Amino acid sequence: MSGYYVGKNVAVSGPLAGVAEDFADVLWERGYSPRTVDVQMRMLRDLSRWLGDAGIALAAFDDNLVDSYVAQRRQRTQTLRSSLALAPLLGFLRDQGVVPPPSTVVVTEGPTRILAEFKEYLLQVRGLSDVTVASYCSQVRPLALSVGAESWTSLTAERVRAFIDDRAVDQKPRSVQVRISAVRALLRWLWSRQLISTPLHEHVVSMYAPGGPPPPRGLSASESTALYASLSTDPAARLRDEALLALMLRLALRAGEAARLRFEDLNWRAGTVTIVGKRRRVDELPLPVDVGKALVAYLRTGRPTGTGHRQVFLSIDAPHVPIKPTAVTTMVGHAMRRAGIVGPGAAHRLRHTAAMGVIAAGGGLIEAGQLLRQSSVSATAVYARADVAALAALARPWPGESR
Repeated sequence: MSGYYVGKNVAVSGPLAGVAEDFADVLWERGYSPRTVDVQMRMLRDLSRWLGDAGIALAAFDDNLVDSYVAQRRQRTQTLRSSLALAPLLGFLRDQGVVPPPSTVVVTEGPTRILAEFKEYLLQVRGLSDVTVASYCSQVRPLALSVGAESWTSLTAERVRAFIDDRAVDQKPRSVQVRISAVRALLRWLWSRQLISTPLHEHVVSMYAPGGPPPPRGLSASESTALYASLSTDPAARLRDEALLALMLRLALRAGEAARLRFEDLNWRAGTVTIVGKRRRVDELPLPVDVGKALVAYLRTGRPTGTGHRQVFLSIDAPHVPIKPTAVTTMVGHAMRRAGIVGPGAAHRLRHTAAMGVIAAGGGLIEAGQLLRQSSVSATAVYARADVAALAALARPWPGESR
């Protein structure tokens, strides 16, 4: 496959000249700007020239040669020199069968295999989110590596406790609790697989954090108003972000739940929205009028058309793909900083705001838990600490306090 292709601004010769026109068409169809199309075509020209000068056949352009090309590009340019910059071009070439697909690493032994199987268990059986699974695997990786080639039956309760204690120094209580939950999940899975001889997960208990967890911090009415006012001035981005904020502030959606929302989750006739939450829990919530109006405004005039994606929220810049939970969190974090809102948390703080609004309006922990879609009252009890005034009304003055 060779020849010569001359585009509007880029001339391509060499092995990839025959696919240059098709690549340009794909870029335009995906909604890339003229400048980005030009940049991508220049990358195609550069890669084609490199392959031709080195005499490398397209069928031999495997992962190792991809790394070699990226390495030489990094030496001679300061922009678009990573494998990520090459992703659109490389993805096109692989989809068309022009170059070989990426090699698959088969994990067969050792702690890496255990971690891979544990990850699959968390995803498929426990139904945890990708972010939680990545966190759990990161937390238990040092323990798995410490076992190494040994049999897992050599693991003892004392060794597990030492692993947790050694890494608990100078860390926040929340981080320690995440590690404890991850280790407990791993040990429970190992016990179910009969890879350990005793139920070590029963020996992993939560640690006491002095003072307890801090009460959740929501936004005041003025802060919520300032947050909306600080959104992007780009019309399409503003419509999308207003709809996202409405879902999180009014319905207590997590960032991942908002990002995963699909057209079929919206029942306009019944006025409901279906939420797929943690552990694949499915809940149907009423769709408030103001939230519905924000969604309609985005869908009518803000959402990119002709993409074929069923997800409601798409990226503003091309290619218009479904947004990720991290993009939602980043958007809220940037808006908070522009609004001058300080304190920890970003997207999850909007969830706190929704729950505290229920309590402030006279609702109880059960009602707040229903909005949060939590399985137990104990999980919602932390919100009682946030409403000091409400708690004070339930308590008698300490004897002698009035004096």
